[in-house]
Amino acid sequence: MGAMNEIIEAPLTRDELAGLYLELIDDPRYQNLPGKVEIDPWGRIQLSPANTFHGIVQMRLGKRLHSLGGESAAELPVLTSRGLLVADVAWLSPEYVSAHGIATPTAVAPDICIEIVSRSNTRKELDQKVSAYLEAGAVEAWIVFPVGQQIEFHDRSGKIGRSRFAVDLTDLFVAPPSHPD
Repeated sequence: MGAMNEIIEAPLTRDELAGLYLELIDDPRYQNLPGKVEIDPWGRIQLSPANTFHGIVQMRLGKRLHSLGGESAAELPVLTSRGLLVADVAWLSPEYVSAHGIATPTAVAPDICIEIVSRSNTRKELDQKVSAYLEAGAVEAWIVFPVGQQIEFHDRSGKIGRSRFAVDLTDLFVAPPSHPD
């Protein structure tokens, strides 16, 4: 990684966050980090461990969002006011892709950014991520609660009763059968 000051004097700029993230993903020493990697505004790396059912719900959401056209993505890095966040699932409309392309990290949040709740999440953290995605340009931000089998939908006006996007979320939380050991 590049040269660092002895102490961090100020939050990193968007360009510095993007550069740090690109260095991180290109560095072979970090290729096998377990889980999702995010970077806070001060350049600190935050890891979230992987969970099997979390991953299953993530892929189910991606498949269903794909029916809207455009692109659906897992683990999409987004530059925000809260640092470089990685949406568990995102949907990029054809208009978004045409206007912004597909960059790593994205400078503008895609249309839908989704966080799937993990045991390590706090309500405050989730609310801050929702706000950050919306401020960065997302049309909606969703919080998915796999254990409680609920989804919260948010837009710039706040929490909304349902998404404006016609996505079939039926049976999203049905757990796959357990494998006998």
